[in-house]
Amino acid sequence: MEKPSSILCLLLFFLTLSFSEGRHQSHHPAAKPRSQITVIGTVYCDICSNNTFSRHSYFLPGVEVKVDCKFKATAPRTAEEITFSVNRTTNEYGWYKLEIPSVDGIECARGAAVESICRATLIGSSTSKCNVPGYQTTTDVVYFKSRKQNICIYGLSALNFRPSTKNKDLCGN
Repeated sequence: MEKPSSILCLLLFFLTLSFSEGRHQSHHPAAKPRSQITVIGTVYCDICSNNTFSRHSYFLPGVEVKVDCKFKATAPRTAEEITFSVNRTTNEYGWYKLEIPSVDGIECARGAAVESICRATLIGSSTSKCNVPGYQTTTDVVYFKSRKQNICIYGLSALNFRPSTKNKDLCGN
């Protein structure tokens, strides 16, 4: 069940971002919208140690995550490539986010095709109560793009930690 809930959260985030961006942009016909790439993901505590987000699971704030991304833009006469490797800390809701500013030659939602790969890796938990890595690394991504606003969002699958011992009262055997 972890993937559908992650996809739903990402979809809601994307819709919120799209509507808020549309209200703040001025409409100048000559102005070309700048490309923006956002990479997002979540980290949760898997209380039942089964790699799914259950009713006992909760999102983890303060978790360190390493995000590595490579974007290649290919056009008939040029090939551009940008690579990022950054550490991010999850917010109070267990979300981490990397915003990549506009880069000449890379338009994620229109123009030349963009090949990309992003990977998120857990660095460390913020709590001793849930600090055993479950899903430690992911490259699974859900990709959203808005051509009108030239925005691309890469939503990585959720990562998780587990407690050192399973709570049998909550989770059963």
